Amino acid sequence: MSPENWTHVTGFVLLGFPRSHILQFLLFLALMAAYAVTATGNLLIIGLSWTDRHLHTQMYFFLRHLSFLELLLVSVVVPKMLVVILTGDHSISFATCIIQSYFYFLLGTTDFFLLAVMSLDRYLAICQPLYYETLMNGRVCSQLVLASWLAGFLWVLCPTILVANLPFCGPNGIDHFFCDSWPLLRLSCGDTRLLELVAFVLSTSVLLGSLALTSVSYACILATVFRAPTPAERKKAFSTCASHLTVVIIVYGSSIFLYIRMSEAQSTLLHKGASVLSCIITPLLNPFIFSLRNDKVKQALRDALMWHRTMASRTIRVTSKRKYWIKRLKMYAICKNVFEVQISPTTPCTFLRQLKTSLQNDAS
Repeated sequence: MSPENWTHVTGFVLLGFPRSHILQFLLFLALMAAYAVTATGNLLIIGLSWTDRHLHTQMYFFLRHLSFLELLLVSVVVPKMLVVILTGDHSISFATCIIQSYFYFLLGTTDFFLLAVMSLDRYLAICQPLYYETLMNGRVCSQLVLASWLAGFLWVLCPTILVANLPFCGPNGIDHFFCDSWPLLRLSCGDTRLLELVAFVLSTSVLLGSLALTSVSYACILATVFRAPTPAERKKAFSTCASHLTVVIIVYGSSIFLYIRMSEAQSTLLHKGASVLSCIITPLLNPFIFSLRNDKVKQALRDALMWHRTMASRTIRVTSKRKYWIKRLKMYAICKNVFEVQISPTTPCTFLRQLKTSLQNDAS
C-alpha cells in the first residue's frame, strides 16, 4: 500500500489485560495495594530524609531523589492500568500513548544515571573518606542529580520524536498493559529499522555505561572492605552500600532482560512479567530494602512515631485540663445565678486567672 492510501490511526487499544472478570478484579486489588504501599513507602522516605537532621547527608539526599523518581515511575503506568480495569475502556489516544512512553523511558533512564551516581557516592565515602566531604559537597550533589535528570531528558528525546513521526495505519492493538516502545514499533507501517538501531544503541549505551561505572565502583568498594582489619569494620563498611547494591541488581537485571535481548522467540508473557518487575515491583520493594536494612532510617521512623505519640498525649492532657476548668466555671455560674450564692466579685477573676495559668503551663 502506498503512503498516500494509509489510514492514520488516532489511538491504540491496550490488550495486555486478562479477559476474565475475576482475574481483572484480583489484578485491580493487587495493583491498588501495590500502588498505595509504593506511594506511602517512598513518601515516607522522602519525608524522613527531609525532616530528620540525622539524615541530612549525601547518601540520603540521593535516596530522597531516587524515591521521588520511583514514585513518578509507578505513577506513569499504574493509574492508567487501574482506570482501564475499572472502566473497561482499553483505548488510549495517540498523544497520551507517546507521552506515557516518553515519561516511562525518561524516568527509567534517569534511574540508571542516578544509581550510577549513588554508587560513585558510596565509592568516595568508603574508599576516599578523607576527601569525601570536599569532593561530594552539597553543590556537587545537586549538580549530579540535575545532570542525571537532564541526561535522561535528552537521551530519550530523539527516539520519542522519531516514534511520534512514524505512520500507524492499523492494526492498533498493543499487546501490553502500557505503551512500551517495542510493541508500539511493531504496529507501524513505515520503515522502523533506523529507529530500532538508534533505540538499541542508546539503550545499550546507557545500560552498559552506567553498569560499568557501578561495577567499577563496587569492585573498589569490595577491595577496600576486604582489606579492613576486623570483621566488625568490614560489616560496617559493607552495610552502608548493601541496600543500594540490592536495588542495582534488581533494576539492571530486569532492564537488561527487557531491552537488550530482542529475540522474536521471547515469550510475551515473560516480557510482561519483566515489565511488571521493572516498573511496579522494584518501586514497591525500594522502601523496604532501604528501610529494613538501614538503622538510621528505622531510628528516624521511631523518632517520628514517638514525636507524634507525645504530641497526641500532650493534646489530650491539655484538652482534659481545659474541660475540667470549664466545668468548674460553669459550676460557679450555676451557684451564683441559680442558687444566688453570695460570692465575692473577685472570685471570677481569680477563677479565670487560674484557668489561664493552668492552660499556659500545660501548653508549655
